Amino acid sequence: MTEVARVQRELKHFQSDKGGMTLIADANSIRHLIATIPGPVSTPYEGGVFGVDITIPDGYPFVPPKMKFTTKVWHPNVSSQTGAICLDILKNNWSPALNLKTALLSLQALLSAPEPGDPQDAVVAKQYITENAEFLTTARRWTEDFAKASSTGFGAKVQKLVEMGFQEGSVKKALEAAGGDESKALEKLCSK
Repeated sequence: MTEVARVQRELKHFQSDKGGMTLIADANSIRHLIATIPGPVSTPYEGGVFGVDITIPDGYPFVPPKMKFTTKVWHPNVSSQTGAICLDILKNNWSPALNLKTALLSLQALLSAPEPGDPQDAVVAKQYITENAEFLTTARRWTEDFAKASSTGFGAKVQKLVEMGFQEGSVKKALEAAGGDESKALEKLCSK
């Protein structure tokens, strides 16, 4: 089975059991997908919707997908600058038995249980360990600012794109999938 056939099968299966997540293929290539995962309950990420950019490499499912957050997130295992993710199943512990949904569920679990001993962002990891209350405050503020539909600027971005002739519902979905990035949302809307 080719990478494309495997991804098509996973997308079809994903649609029947979303678990609050979204996963859609880019209009130009099934090897590029956009996902969203809800912030886990009882964490500083609760109420947020986090965009994830996914690239399917040659050799998938024997090679892990490449994933990064497109929504800014304050977390020891996620780069606060680039969205790069440090998660074992996206590297050495990947198995062909895993799939995109499993990887997204693992990202959601990582938000619930940071591993500061294996950080992607050393500054965040240090704060998590030495000043946990400040870490929680910052993580909540970043969730408010970047991951919630009600975050500052989100409404203005929606309005601007609606004025360009796009439907409000489509605009909100595109902005959430793009992690609030107006340019990426516009690309997505124009490719439909």
